[in-house]
Amino acid sequence: MNTKTTKIIYWTGIILTSLWFGASGFFELTTNPVVWKITQQLGYPEHFIYLLGVMKVSGVITLLIPNKLLRLKEWVFAGIFFDIIFAFFSKLAVLGFPATIDAIIAFAMVSVTYAMFRKLYAANYTKNIVVD
Repeated sequence: MNTKTTKIIYWTGIILTSLWFGASGFFELTTNPVVWKITQQLGYPEHFIYLLGVMKVSGVITLLIPNKLLRLKEWVFAGIFFDIIFAFFSKLAVLGFPATIDAIIAFAMVSVTYAMFRKLYAANYTKNIVVD
């Protein structure tokens, strides 16, 4: 796969992820009744729903900044994966398997996007040498 194709897949994934999680965060922050009812049904308290909204909106802003904050984007991807995994298991336990379809789709979409991120921005880990 060439770099142009990788970039197209990456930015398509970033846009879709930003729309999905940005809308979710917005609905959590504006106390959308549908989102709040489901989240509370899963057993999460009100203060946690607001925190999710803040983190999702902040993460989306970070993802949309091109070629910057790469280490922070790693953390954003980790947070998104945690959100998806917790949503999957919460919905599975409380609402049953059919309610987890959105989490499965989100996991696949974000996984492909993250793979393209790693392909575009290879991690360069070097040893830190401490000089006495």
